[in-house]
Amino acid sequence: MTTPTTSSTPSPLRAWLMAIRIPTLPAAVVPVLVGSATALADGMFKPLAFFAALLATVLIQIGTNLANDYFDYQKGADTVERLGPTRVTQSGLIAPQVVRNAMLLSFGMAALLGVYLIFVGGWPILVIGLLAIAAGILYTGGPFPLGYNGLGDIFTFVFFGVVAVVGTDYLHTDAFRSVAFLASIPVALLVTAILVVNNLRDAPTDRVANKRTLAVIFGEHFARIEYAVLVLLAFLLLPVIWMWGGASPLILLPWLTAPLALNLLDVVGKQRGRPLNKALAGTARLHMIFGALLTLGLLIPLG
Repeated sequence: MTTPTTSSTPSPLRAWLMAIRIPTLPAAVVPVLVGSATALADGMFKPLAFFAALLATVLIQIGTNLANDYFDYQKGADTVERLGPTRVTQSGLIAPQVVRNAMLLSFGMAALLGVYLIFVGGWPILVIGLLAIAAGILYTGGPFPLGYNGLGDIFTFVFFGVVAVVGTDYLHTDAFRSVAFLASIPVALLVTAILVVNNLRDAPTDRVANKRTLAVIFGEHFARIEYAVLVLLAFLLLPVIWMWGGASPLILLPWLTAPLALNLLDVVGKQRGRPLNKALAGTARLHMIFGALLTLGLLIPLG
């Protein structure tokens, strides 16, 4: 473990902001916005459930980030050769047990909010909440960490995309609806693309640490193709939501982000290592703006 020098040591507040990874939090917000928009478009919306779901989802994202920071350090995946943003456990900014306790607190607070959400939505919300928290911990923790065994992409797609959107819509409507499922797919594709860039950047160090992401198992060329497929499908599926999901043509508003997406496809297709940090931030931005425009397109009726 490295100890930062006094001159470069961030303040405790800055260290915690680094630990919870503020730039990743919109990835938790977007599915709740989209799932609430599908419900509101059909005249069904529960304000208290919306705010509780939003906060619970953000807390699960924070807990997952802290879990990754803690467990990656414990497993030796984070070292001084790390190419991504500073991890607070590995760098010595926050003690491992403190990060672990903060992780448990975040998941615990999400579970408390979940009690109200279960009251609103019943046992399906209990199942969704328990699985989401378990996935957040088991992504890098436990005897068979998902992210270390090639399963991170599918679990991100399912829990931080499909389940988050469909579960939010269910809270408002008390039904599992096809329009929510259709709307969840582009969200799931783009949130998974964020992970793919991260894994592509870290492939050399992950290989040494025996962290078997898909970029390690199948190679960096595969990861670049996977990224392109995920991004392009997110755009190509929008007409499907329009034609079969009952939405207005304004559902195509996210196509306004196509220039950003094309630029990212070019960068990810050519760059390696540290330059991919900008592509990672750009993909998170694409997910956020795409999701905001998708929410808008779902809410605004045509005519």
